[in-house]
Amino acid sequence: MASRGSICFLMVYVNVVCREIMHAMWKPRKFKYIYFLATLYVFTLTLPSAAAVYWAFGDQLLNHSNAFSLLPKSGWRDAAVILMLIHQFITFGFACTPLYFVWEKVIGMHDTESICMRALARLPVVIPIWFLAIVFPFFGPINSAVGALLVSFTVYIIPAMAHMLTYRTPSARQNAVEKLPFFLPSWTAMYVVNAFVVGWVLVVGFGLGGWASVTNFVKQVDTFGLFAKCYQCPKPHPPAASGPPPRLH
Repeated sequence: MASRGSICFLMVYVNVVCREIMHAMWKPRKFKYIYFLATLYVFTLTLPSAAAVYWAFGDQLLNHSNAFSLLPKSGWRDAAVILMLIHQFITFGFACTPLYFVWEKVIGMHDTESICMRALARLPVVIPIWFLAIVFPFFGPINSAVGALLVSFTVYIIPAMAHMLTYRTPSARQNAVEKLPFFLPSWTAMYVVNAFVVGWVLVVGFGLGGWASVTNFVKQVDTFGLFAKCYQCPKPHPPAASGPPPRLH
């Protein structure tokens, strides 16, 4: 569901949305600290669990993205599914906040103090995205494709290049509001780091990652189903045919 929200958000990404992103942040200057904490969250929770699942079901996950359906049925698996759903709802709300603000300003509801009225005003944005998420309940292949082809640019390549272009002149570097971190003593080192990030993500993330994700998407496209009750869940085995009744002599 969050991936559908991200896609819809990118489709309506025009100049005005950039201002809404800043508006959606409570304190934009503290965003880098929040981003650092989010990175720690990924390294301490997401990567270890993903590594464990790939270690146990690596070959099956090559053509089967729904890892939950591979786990044995237990209370722990059900709890993991519930936590993932909660995570999706929270991520959906965060990712679509700028889009909410754009819609509220279009219909003149952004300055309304009533939280209930603003929640109702957001329904025309929420319902179509949720409907698409229910119609196409596949998340692995589309998430990997979005991450490789779009997030590589929006999170890494464009910010790094924008930083390099912004501070390309001596006067801009001298009047920079954000000073260099203590572990990068010179602007040359900063440019080297930015150039490495751009080159690495462009080749590995966008190039190899894009090729792998698109190839994986094409291989799994036959497993997608509209309104699927359980995405890529193993089909129940048909009951074994009983043999002919014994002859009576």
